Amino acid sequence: MVYSRLARRLRTLEINSFKEYLAYVGSNDDEMEHFINALTTNLTAFFREPHHFEALANFLRKRPQTKRIWCAASSTGEEPYSIAMTVASVFGTFTPNVQILATDIDSKVLQKARQGVYAQNSISQLSYDYKTQFFYKGKGSQTGRVRVVDELRKMVQFEPLNLMSPNWCLDAPIDVIFCRNVMIYFDRPTQRKILARMVKLMCSDGMYVAGHSENFTMYPELVAPMGKTVYRPVV
Repeated sequence: MVYSRLARRLRTLEINSFKEYLAYVGSNDDEMEHFINALTTNLTAFFREPHHFEALANFLRKRPQTKRIWCAASSTGEEPYSIAMTVASVFGTFTPNVQILATDIDSKVLQKARQGVYAQNSISQLSYDYKTQFFYKGKGSQTGRVRVVDELRKMVQFEPLNLMSPNWCLDAPIDVIFCRNVMIYFDRPTQRKILARMVKLMCSDGMYVAGHSENFTMYPELVAPMGKTVYRPVV
């Protein structure tokens, strides 16, 4: 998949080899963004791994003072909007005192996420109430598409962020972190380094949500299990 993406980019630039392309990336800052976008994987869906959003709802009910939620790999927006729907449902308002920050390294998916436009079949599994409360149904040229309602889009702030960057520039403390199916792309030392940085930003009674393919029980000095791929920070 990565090969085919990069090959398309080489054809666009009329470059004949990957070696030549890497040299071009190294000497062209603008091309680095295209290179990163080609390498990133963006598999996502609304309420993917639904037990995580049930855990979030329970957490918010028990801890209504929650102020900050960070979605650390927001992709095209389905995950942070699912978080926002959960928050709005629990508090009964589109304007709760909760900041939802959604970040991703890929500029193209962030642009799509901000627009909040999706294929209508992407919300087929949602309840009727969620469909009518949180989405506009497209008409005319937009038939077959839906758009996240303006009130919900305003709940989420989308920003670029590279988890490998030495400076994240995030407000702390953070109550909830969603970082799902991202760490699997890093080696163990890098996983631990990123997880440790995240834990330092969290409230002592916060919640860290990992993906179904991730297991952090080998880092008991950083996090402790509190559910299925859900952890609390160890401070």
